[in-house]
Parts: sequence; C-alpha cells; structure tokens
Amino acid sequence: MQKCTVYACIGVDMDGRKEILSLHIGAVESSKYWVSVMNELKTRGVQTILIFCTDNLKGIDDAIKSCYPESDHQKCIVHQIRNSVKHVSYKDLREVCADLKRIYTAPTAEAGMNKLEIFSDKWDKKYEYISKSWLENWEQLSTFWEYPNEIRKLIYTTNPIESFNRNMRKVTKNKPTFPSEDALCKSLFLGIKNLEKKWITKIRDWGIIYSQLLILFSEKLNKAAA
Repeated sequence: MQKCTVYACIGVDMDGRKEILSLHIGAVESSKYWVSVMNELKTRGVQTILIFCTDNLKGIDDAIKSCYPESDHQKCIVHQIRNSVKHVSYKDLREVCADLKRIYTAPTAEAGMNKLEIFSDKWDKKYEYISKSWLENWEQLSTFWEYPNEIRKLIYTTNPIESFNRNMRKVTKNKPTFPSEDALCKSLFLGIKNLEKKWITKIRDWGIIYSQLLILFSEKLNKAAA
C-alpha cells in the first residue's frame, strides 16, 4: 500500500461562486511541478487570476511569478500560525499565540511589521525560528493589507480548501485503499459533483467585493475581457 497526496485548486469566479479547477495526485512539491499545474490551468482556459491564496508550498512562489506574473499572492495566515507554534512549549503557547495575533490583526502592513519586531525582541531567545519564518515569507503574508476588509477576509486564509478537504475525507474514509489512482480520481470526482450542488450561493458580501475588484483590477480585467 502506498500513500499519496491530493492537491486541489479552487477558484472563485467573477459571479462570486466557487469552482474546483483541478485535482493533482501524488507529485513532489517543487517549482517545476507547480509550473506544470499552472500551465495546465492556462491550457484549460484560466488566463487571468487576480489573487492566489496558498499554503506555504515548496516552490509555489517561483511558479506563480513565472506563470501568472501579474497576480498577487497571499499565503495562508492560519497555516503560518500553526507552523509557528507546533514546537512551542505548552506553558508559552497562549502568550505566543496572543503576540502573533497582534501581528496579523494590525491595521496596516507597517504596523504589522512593527508588531513582528516587538515579537522578535521578546521571543527570539527561545523561538528564533518563528520570527525568521515570518520575515522570510513577509512579502506573501502581508498581501492582504493592500485590500479592503471584505477582500481581506476572503484571502488571508485557505479555509475554503480546508472545508473541501474535510468533505473529500468523508469520501475516502470508508475506503482507505484504492486499486489505482484512476479509481481514487473517480471517487473524488463523484464527491466533488455532490459538493458542487451545495455551492449555489455567492461568496458572502460578494456585491461589495465585486465592486472593489472592478476598481482595484480595472486594467487587468479590461485586458482579459478584450
């Protein structure tokens, strides 16, 4: 028996509705792999992506810059926090989490960086790797501050992917092994078709978000429509 990983790409279209764009099984994370995923999306018609929201996947930064150089990229804050605290002592956990929250709830990127510097001064002697990781990923972690609150709430976490993963685990939990990747894909496909029936409503506050996107990305959207 061999374990494999399934990677999912979910998009939100300009009507405010979610759509599964692709599933990929069992590859090793790398820039080359993510470039192949994005080139496949382009081949299938996804020519314009305004904002990528991803986990901190190996090589994905370079792939986005290569294939969709005009797109913004936001890394998931929730996953950044999880990775930050997984080795923190239990007695420090609540305080570290509270100090991290001051970073990503700051009103601006500049204020967030100030809170990160304060965090670094306080915790680097015990957990230097935390502030180092935030600094290394700051360009993509701080993207959401460039947008109004309604868009921030939509992009600063990959919760839609997490929800999708939970639903797919329901599909596979009663059948932990599959005879082939093709059999797994077919089971997931049926699960997706059932899930998409529930995706009939628009993203919350989509009317406001849509208006903001039209202003913020007017040039790119006009180019895509041409």
